[in-house]
Amino acid sequence: MSNPDLSVAVQAQSDETRDCHTAHFVTRRVQPDTAIVSAHGEIDAANSQEFVDYAMRHATELERIVVDLSGVEFFGTAGFSALHTLNVRTAGEKIEWALLPSASVSRLLRICDPDAALPVCDSIETALADGKSTKPLLQLVPESS
Repeated sequence: MSNPDLSVAVQAQSDETRDCHTAHFVTRRVQPDTAIVSAHGEIDAANSQEFVDYAMRHATELERIVVDLSGVEFFGTAGFSALHTLNVRTAGEKIEWALLPSASVSRLLRICDPDAALPVCDSIETALADGKSTKPLLQLVPESS
């Protein structure tokens, strides 16, 4: 079920775009501290690091990032490394994030992330509805004495 207020908010914001090899990246601000970063096409060794840099370029202004990879047709192992890097960098910046995968991303996650450590959501609405609903990305655990 789609939230009409959310749809209007997403459409009302201007998009930032970048083409990178075989991928197209788009960022939409849905709130001043929340961005949806989308990728379309292919994410592989040629552009995976640039995707991370693109997604994190406004990190100092953000509290939440939704990474929408539902338009990704090919997702190489370098893409998984990029998601791991994004996971570490968002934790370091204290940014909540959620991932909306495509079928090709989900396929690789089943192999590379069998414990489901990455914060995967089934829709943008779910990811934006309550950022606290995703499990903590990294948690410091005190050593036992």
